[in-house]
Amino acid sequence: MKSKRCEWCGEDPLYVKYHDEEWGRVVTDDRTLFEFLTLESAQAGLSWITILKKREGYREAFHDFDYRKVGLMTAEDEELLYKFDGIVKNRRKIHSAIVNARLFGKIVEEYGSFYDYIISFFPGRRRVVNDVPDMKSVAVSSAISDAISKDMYRRGFRFFGTVICYSFLQATGFIDDHLNDCPCKSRDFSAKTS
Repeated sequence: MKSKRCEWCGEDPLYVKYHDEEWGRVVTDDRTLFEFLTLESAQAGLSWITILKKREGYREAFHDFDYRKVGLMTAEDEELLYKFDGIVKNRRKIHSAIVNARLFGKIVEEYGSFYDYIISFFPGRRRVVNDVPDMKSVAVSSAISDAISKDMYRRGFRFFGTVICYSFLQATGFIDDHLNDCPCKSRDFSAKTS
């Protein structure tokens, strides 16, 4: 079988680079996990390529995704961010990024890392590698994303429903949904999530 890249990234060089170098690779670092949480939340209702193109703006606006610094941002900071061209100008999303940073920090204190929190929802603390023969087989949510998003909502997180949560889990490698014949696919089909 000929190896081919997942078709969702198309031909855009930024999207292809993201697919080949980041999407589906295991992330354990809290700063990077907070980055993806923030970007996935900002993406709600928009295309992922829109967010990728604004990624550097988000880095600048949100202290290079240092959740501790973002958690200290004030209402005045929010107002300045609303006028900043490098990010999506949505007051609720800007506010939620700051609130989510504070809650993210609480989870890190409770679990030792955000990675440990997320992986605790996975049976045997093992990531999932799905059997994905074609794009129609890719899920948009799972029992795991349902449970995580429900728990995070209970804790006060916003813009992190089950679909966004599932996208976060795919992006950060907790769930590998690369097509089976994609060169980036893990070869350990451990379980299905749907």
